[in-house]
Amino acid sequence: MNERERIILIYDTYESLLTEKQRRYFEEYYFDDLSITEIALNHQVSRNAVFDQIKRTTRLLLSYESKIKLVEKTEKIETLEEEKFSKEEILKIMKE
Repeated sequence: MNERERIILIYDTYESLLTEKQRRYFEEYYFDDLSITEIALNHQVSRNAVFDQIKRTTRLLLSYESKIKLVEKTEKIETLEEEKFSKEEILKIMKE
């Protein structure tokens, strides 16, 4: 998985913790594939304001994941073999 895909996966996990403005700029940049200039024009703000907001939002998302590790834990659970898919193993992963 490349860095962009990982950031989007983390966003999908923690998006509800973001403000409306953070979500809007992030989605326009990552999902709608708009440039920073296009986003700035759409919202009548400077390019620097958009750039800073996207950068801060990305750092915030990565910070959430480094502390909570929900994406990492989900990935571990998804890699469990079906036969070993026990409640105890899942709880162990979630407690890590």
